[in-house]
Amino acid sequence: VQLQESEGGSVQAGGSLRLSCVASGYMTTRASMAWFRQAPGKEREGVAAIDSDSGTNYADSVKGRFTISRDKAQNTLYLQMNNLKPEDTAMYYCAADTILVDRFPGDPAASLYIAKYNYWGQGTQVTVSS
Repeated sequence: VQLQESEGGSVQAGGSLRLSCVASGYMTTRASMAWFRQAPGKEREGVAAIDSDSGTNYADSVKGRFTISRDKAQNTLYLQMNNLKPEDTAMYYCAADTILVDRFPGDPAASLYIAKYNYWGQGTQVTVSS
């Protein structure tokens, strides 16, 4: 499985961007997928996740502004980002969990754990200026 993010971009605060991530190779439609980001000098953090039933989970910092979605037929993951803020500036990565075993039973935050995902894209830069 290879994950390829679309080109990111630079926008002013309050603007919008849409990221996409195409999965090539065989990937089960039961895979959960997610977006992570990493700002300079900071740890990688989960932003949004979506499971095989299209259930979603968001980091508190992006709730109400970002929307994750997927097109299973096209093996494509999306992240619509609205009302962007300078603190959203980071490298954004898509990730997929094809292991399909619940390794974090009963943990509602698990979908945003780095350890949950076994495939990663190369990342795409998003820059938001004030």
